[in-house]
Amino acid sequence: MSFLNLPKLSESSTKTEPRTTLLALDIGSSFVKCALASPVDSQKPDKVLKFKKSLPSGKLKVLGFSKAPQSPGNIENGGIVDIPGVVDVCEKALAELEKRTGERATTTVVGISGEFVKSRTSTIRYRRDTPGRPITEPELQELLWKIERRNLDKLKTELSLESNSEDVNLSLINSAVVSISIDGYRINNPVGFKGAEVLIEYYTAFAPTPAISAIEKVCAELELELLTVVVEPFAVCRACLGDDVDVDFSAILIDVGSAKTGVSVVDSGDICGTKMFNIGGNAFTKQISESLNVTPRKAELIKINLDDDSKLSDSTIIKASSAVERSLSVWLAGTELALEDFKNIEPLPSDIFICGGSSQLLPLEEALALGDWYETLPFTKRPIIHMLDPLTLPDYIFPDDIDTIDPSYIVSLGLLRVAVDTLLASPDKTGFRARLSRLLSH
Repeated sequence: MSFLNLPKLSESSTKTEPRTTLLALDIGSSFVKCALASPVDSQKPDKVLKFKKSLPSGKLKVLGFSKAPQSPGNIENGGIVDIPGVVDVCEKALAELEKRTGERATTTVVGISGEFVKSRTSTIRYRRDTPGRPITEPELQELLWKIERRNLDKLKTELSLESNSEDVNLSLINSAVVSISIDGYRINNPVGFKGAEVLIEYYTAFAPTPAISAIEKVCAELELELLTVVVEPFAVCRACLGDDVDVDFSAILIDVGSAKTGVSVVDSGDICGTKMFNIGGNAFTKQISESLNVTPRKAELIKINLDDDSKLSDSTIIKASSAVERSLSVWLAGTELALEDFKNIEPLPSDIFICGGSSQLLPLEEALALGDWYETLPFTKRPIIHMLDPLTLPDYIFPDDIDTIDPSYIVSLGLLRVAVDTLLASPDKTGFRARLSRLLSH
């Protein structure tokens, strides 16, 4: 398993004072969610680690969570469109987090989603002119940069067609080596190996540069040190993989948010790719609202209580269930299309874990578990559906008084793990050697 995250994005990231807490900031369409944690020594869980010159791997001690409702008009298609409005909501969430934990971190990682966030996993076959010479870091560096540039050009073309605009600027936000082999021999780090043919599977994710700039501005207004920006489905993968570099975990991860759904595939601990489509819990609410001629607020309450016949009349349940079915068929089609893009993975993992704020809609889980939607995909058997419980995620230490955690906080937990990845990649510098060392260390 290998990761590579962008070096620190903001000028303030050059600060050298020790950090003892990390902040995850998930700026969503319906809520701003926050999580605070401190890395601790695996052997001494009560010892909080400071990140200054080096950062040992270990567990994350979660200190608390908070959220604040997003104001209408602040977010569109997953992107920030009203910076002062988002700053105001973030302040409320951060104030609540400080009230609960007694601490306020200044070092943060922010999640990003939306229809214009693009990712691609490429398989590159590279034939070396000098197979008898060991592969060097500069040679590998040039190859990875070529892959990133090729993916960037392809995604720019794709996004230009979608947005009907030729003026598209994208920034790399996450990348990961899925696998590397030399002459058919799979290895973790090719530097120093000899061989004729190098094959690399490489995951990259890009977001519109203005979207990144908006996040940087929000963090500057909040006086936060921004380490990096992370595609939310990638964060969900990191939450599930934890700190074990040799983890053998294979699954499909589906994060159902209010406005979008993220689909990721992990194969034997390798993040193979992420996809997003713009159908989430709000689509179900809208269908109920239109079918029953009620306000969106009332429709949301009906959706939440759809499996509780003590709170709803029979006629309401019948009408609302029919409305949900219509949205559900579209959502399933989106899930199927997303998985069709993982052409390099056969068979697909048979375990599917669902999470997110809208994942607990009962018909959604039933449709995945009982429907025939999977039959055209390369599964060897009917997939097994699991609700992803945050408390079962590896290498997190939760407060003793927490019995349950809202599954929508899994993104925040993943962001905390990426914060540690980023600090390990470059604790004091942003050079390629530090990035490459982290990229190939798993």
